[in-house]
Amino acid sequence: MFKCVVLSSCLLSPVLWAADAPIGWVKNVTGDASVSSHGVLVRAESGTAVWQGSVLRTGAKSSMGITFKDETIMSFGPNTQMSVDEYLYAPAQGQLSLVGKLAKGTMNYVSGIIAKLQPDAVAVNTPVGMIGVRGTQFVVKVEE
Repeated sequence: MFKCVVLSSCLLSPVLWAADAPIGWVKNVTGDASVSSHGVLVRAESGTAVWQGSVLRTGAKSSMGITFKDETIMSFGPNTQMSVDEYLYAPAQGQLSLVGKLAKGTMNYVSGIIAKLQPDAVAVNTPVGMIGVRGTQFVVKVEE
């Protein structure tokens, strides 16, 4: 019985690792930017991991670019705050989702594989509405 439990744990652990893997990485930063993940705030620099639930922030006169696992690219202008609320990229299982909330600032979005395979699986929420992604690129600005 013990061997069966240990074997089951070993077989399931890759699923758990995949759920706790980074979903993207900071590609570039100019000025002051941060990534807050799992309750830890770090200064953003090239290669900083982005996780589901991360909050991305840029300061005044700053910008940051993020590349996600599915090749989605998001670029943020000065004084921007965005949370990555949901990210699911398992195309072989048909499980695709990218949902974020742009609280303030500017964002340039270039779609990746998720939007190409399932356009209705991508949404960007703002304080005054929701953007459903049906194209390949858009720019959005949320003023305070």
